[in-house]
Amino acid sequence: MVKDRVQKICVVGAGNMGHQIALAAALAGFRVSCTDLSQEALDKAAGFARTYLPERVAKGKLSPEAARETQDRLSFTADLREGARDADLVIEAVVEKLAVKRQVFAQLDEICPPHTILATNSSYIVSSKIADATRRQAQVCNMHFFVPALVMKLVEVVKGPHTSQETVETVMQVAEQMGKIPVLLQKEIYGFLVNRFVAAIKNEALYLHDLGIASYEDIDKAVVHALGHPMGPFKLMDLTGIDLTYHVAMERYRETGDPKHKPSPVIVEKYVKKEWGRKTGKGFYDYRERDSK
Repeated sequence: MVKDRVQKICVVGAGNMGHQIALAAALAGFRVSCTDLSQEALDKAAGFARTYLPERVAKGKLSPEAARETQDRLSFTADLREGARDADLVIEAVVEKLAVKRQVFAQLDEICPPHTILATNSSYIVSSKIADATRRQAQVCNMHFFVPALVMKLVEVVKGPHTSQETVETVMQVAEQMGKIPVLLQKEIYGFLVNRFVAAIKNEALYLHDLGIASYEDIDKAVVHALGHPMGPFKLMDLTGIDLTYHVAMERYRETGDPKHKPSPVIVEKYVKKEWGRKTGKGFYDYRERDSK
C-alpha cells in the first residue's frame, strides 16, 4: 500500500504550481510541508488554503471536519530542512532553471532519509539531467502536474534510465491517491507528452503573431472556436506564466545553441516588463480590473 510507503510529502516551491500540489496532497490524506525561500510566497499559499477549504465546505464539496483535518495536515515553512527531513516523497516545483533544480536536489539528498523519493515537477527538463546531483539516482523521476493542479487530472510520470520500477510504481500510486490520472512515459523525451502538443500550437501562434498575421486575441478565438480548445495559446501562457515560457525557451536555447529555440520577441518583451500573466495582473490580457471587482 502506498500509504505505508508515503505518509509525508514535501513540496519545494510555494508558487503558482507548488501550493496547489501541496493542498491537493493534503486533501488526499498525506501530511504535507510546503517550503519556499520567499516568505511572501508562503504567506500567499497559506492564505489560499485558508480561503479555498471553507469555500469547498460552503459549496458542499467538503465536510467541515475534512476541511479541518486537511488544514491540520498542511504546513508551510521557509526552512527546507524542517520541511524535508522526514519526507517520504519530495515534489520539487521551483523555477524552470536546470542549475537551480540541481542545487535543490543536492540539498534534498543531504537532508532527506535514504528511502525518500525525489520527484521534479519540471515542465520540460528530464530527471536524468538532475539525478546525478544526488546519491539516489534510482529514486529520482519526473512527476509533472498541470495548472491548476487542484483541478487538472493528468499527471505525467517519466521513467528515466536511472529510475527504478519501484520508484515509478510508488509515484503513480501517489498520483492516483491524489485523485489524479497518471500516465507513464517509459522513456525520457523533451517536453514529455502534453507539452509537445501544446508547444507546437504555442510556437506557431507566436510565429503568426510576431509576423503580424493576426492579433493574439484573434489567434486565441481561432483555436477555441475552430479547434475546440478550452482556451487559446496566449490565454494559456497567461495562466501558466509568461516567465515560465521565457525560462523554458532560454533553457532549451542554452542546451542546444540553436537560435530557433530563443524565446519569441513578444515573450522577451513581456518578460522584461514583468507582464507575466495572471500572477502579475497583466500578460497578453489585463486581469487587474476584473480581479479588483
